Amino acid sequence: MRTVYVCIGSACHVKGSYPVITELTRLQSQTPPEYAYEIKAVFCLGHCTQAVSVRIDDGPVQTVSPTTVTEFHRSVLCADRN
Repeated sequence: MRTVYVCIGSACHVKGSYPVITELTRLQSQTPPEYAYEIKAVFCLGHCTQAVSVRIDDGPVQTVSPTTVTEFHRSVLCADRN
């Protein structure tokens, strides 16, 4: 199972980290088991100017917003990893 880290530091909080977490949590119930993930809040991923910062496991930091979280879920979290 993968871990999705979502920054909840000041810059990310202002730009919508809690709506991102809420939507990712809602989308988890629609996620096929082979794409399962858990969500963890963290205080800084070091990309404050590009908030909301999100990282999957030890991967690169990505920017997700409340308006792009559904697309992020579909194209990144539920994409084939072949």
